[in-house]
Amino acid sequence: MILCAVALLLLAAHLIGGDGTSSDSANPRQAPLPAHAPQAPAPEPPAGRPIADSLPRSKPVRLLIPKISVDAPFTDLRVGANGQLQPPPAHDINLVGWHAEGASPGEAGTSIIAGHVDTATSAAVFADLGELQKGDVFHVDRADGSTASFVVDSVETFAKDRFPDERVYGDTAQPQVRLITCAGDYDRTVRDYTDNLVVFAHLG
Repeated sequence: MILCAVALLLLAAHLIGGDGTSSDSANPRQAPLPAHAPQAPAPEPPAGRPIADSLPRSKPVRLLIPKISVDAPFTDLRVGANGQLQPPPAHDINLVGWHAEGASPGEAGTSIIAGHVDTATSAAVFADLGELQKGDVFHVDRADGSTASFVVDSVETFAKDRFPDERVYGDTAQPQVRLITCAGDYDRTVRDYTDNLVVFAHLG
């Protein structure tokens, strides 16, 4: 299987790939820590528009992205013994995961939602994530019965060896979401994709 997971290391994070074999999944390739160069800030909600109040913490249960026909349940993702946020199970191509120890979608802070782009046999839940554009809206149904709606601020692709950790994963005072998957070419020599695709969005 071709996998995509979020790796957390010394407060830095990277989305990584792998082929899902026992040897690869046991020792996934770590992307290098970023250089301490200035990074552009994460996109802010458009000026002049009111910012929605944050919602209380509540577990997400379903992700709905109408534009790309995503209707997927959530699973909890936690940091494993290897220091990496474990990926959603590869056998279910219509499943997304969220960092359950971080902000929940709609809560103040940065919520991380990860999904596979494909497997060895088929496209997966985030196969069309790159089609989203600024202004598109997606929704997260929550366990408390509420729905948090998010507006896309930008869709950006980053090389894994130049991934802007703080910009993507840094905490925010406002409720924001990052949708993350693998992108670019699949390098079979290292069993990893070359890039990551990140959708920056804020609570609408």
